[in-house]
Amino acid sequence: MKKSVYITASNCITPLGFDVVSNWEALQKNISGIKKHQDVGQLESFYASVVDQEALELAFDKVESGNNFTKLEKMMILALQPLVKGNKITKKIAFIFSSTKGNISLLEDEKISVESAQLALLAKKISTYFGFETEPIVVSNACVSGILAVSVAKRMIQSGLYDDAFVVAGDEVSEFVLSGFNSFQAMSTEPCMPYDANRTGVTLGEAVAAVYITADEAQVEPNSFKIIGDGAVNDANHISGPSRTGEGLFRSIESALKEAKIDKNKIKYISAHGTATLYNDEMEAIAFNRLGLQEVPVNSMKGYYGHTLGASGLLETVLAMESAKQNRLIISKGYSNLGVSQSINVITENQEVEIDYFLKTASGFGGCNTAVLFEKVK
Repeated sequence: MKKSVYITASNCITPLGFDVVSNWEALQKNISGIKKHQDVGQLESFYASVVDQEALELAFDKVESGNNFTKLEKMMILALQPLVKGNKITKKIAFIFSSTKGNISLLEDEKISVESAQLALLAKKISTYFGFETEPIVVSNACVSGILAVSVAKRMIQSGLYDDAFVVAGDEVSEFVLSGFNSFQAMSTEPCMPYDANRTGVTLGEAVAAVYITADEAQVEPNSFKIIGDGAVNDANHISGPSRTGEGLFRSIESALKEAKIDKNKIKYISAHGTATLYNDEMEAIAFNRLGLQEVPVNSMKGYYGHTLGASGLLETVLAMESAKQNRLIISKGYSNLGVSQSINVITENQEVEIDYFLKTASGFGGCNTAVLFEKVK
């Protein structure tokens, strides 16, 4: 029989705040971190959700006096620090690091070596800072990275390789990433509008999220979250375009439901990917309809944070857990009129709803998809 695995602590660093409480308060007020920015690379102006550098420096100075850290490293340390504090680090604790581009912005300085931007070096630096005794595990699989890292942690704990795991997921807005999405003509000319009829594409964002995952029942308290099922299926449709039938996402959710052994009608909320591109949102609507989940309330957090790439799956899981703790559904910001071919129940007003089970999904370039089901501990 598989061990039960739980998320018992979480944190996040975003443009809306440097902990879960401040982020949740901002969401209640319908505040978005998306603002207009100018003159980065070949872009004269663009919308993005960016962490304020001055506020970050002030917060970081309270925990570390050294200056040998990049912006992303400072965000990761701030996110992990309260979770690691008080825990004894042992060889049975895994450190799972998740990002799509890591310190890619270092390469904007020609004096910096290419090797310095490797994800493994960044993971090792964060691991060493906190004194983890095991080699860091790097999960980098496009935009499913953050939620896939949760699946990897769950499976490693269930296999007996580790007792517990710290998971951190982060990405920053950089010229490299902006140029890439701009070359795809995927950037929205205004703050993104997931699932809306007038959506024109992605708004990028930056954030870091972190969770502590354990199988130790003694650490589980009310409002912890049991990870009851997961699935990760690649449909290999296209390097940058999702399956037109939602096949990979459909199978990922189907796999998570099979492992969880729950009636799908128990799912009270879906925290979806919702990038606001024409093809992604359409694919998700098709997959949810194929599974009979079209009536389940669904939102995308991209209207608040932009698309935070490798951080998005974990950040949105942290916020979905807060929704379940508070029994409160949050508006899918930017949405007004349905813009996908099959009906889905996009959340248009904050609602009080008992949420005992929720589903988190993510999809990304290369055909990757991940779905994870959570149960609230009472």
